[in-house]
Amino acid sequence: MFGFGPEMIFGIPGLIIALTVHEYAHARAAVYCGDFTPRLQGRLTLNPIAHIDPWGLITLFFFRFGWARPVMINPRNFKKPRRDDILVSLAGPASNIISAVLAAILWVFIYKLGYMQHWVNQVLWMIIIYNVNFAVFNMLPIPPLDGSRIVMNILPYNMARQYAQIERYSLFIFLIFIMAANTPILGSFLNIFIIPIIDFIRLFIAILVSI
Repeated sequence: MFGFGPEMIFGIPGLIIALTVHEYAHARAAVYCGDFTPRLQGRLTLNPIAHIDPWGLITLFFFRFGWARPVMINPRNFKKPRRDDILVSLAGPASNIISAVLAAILWVFIYKLGYMQHWVNQVLWMIIIYNVNFAVFNMLPIPPLDGSRIVMNILPYNMARQYAQIERYSLFIFLIFIMAANTPILGSFLNIFIIPIIDFIRLFIAILVSI
């Protein structure tokens, strides 16, 4: 069912880039906002070894659901805790969109030079796909995803505390999400809301790089 085909091999660079860039952006943004915890933990690097969780990469590769090593931050070190926590949360998905745009620009450049090979086309396309998907997925308001951090910093304090309690059920929620992805209810949700967002971003990138 999960055969190790050519498409999966072409997707390895995309997965590693998406995970690494995402976590590095969190670390860089946190340090910029005044929290040096990521630097002390050695996360201020683009070396994938510092960011990738082996089991998270394997499950993401085979089951389309996984994780990297989360960047630990201390919001109390931020100059403006709520604002900066939102900025740090946005940095990860934003970096994935930027990575997808850069991959698309490189694709156009190579194509116009006439040097496009099948494997290059596949690798660059998978880099775009994984980065866009990773950005959209992480913006879902489910703790501990980035979207939930943004919501928690917007809500009043008491509501944010109650909302944060959802995180204890996150693994269960994600398992249900994966298993029910092909059911009529959740499948419709993905088709109506999530997939159109992903398609829109891909279209936007295509238009942007063709200008």
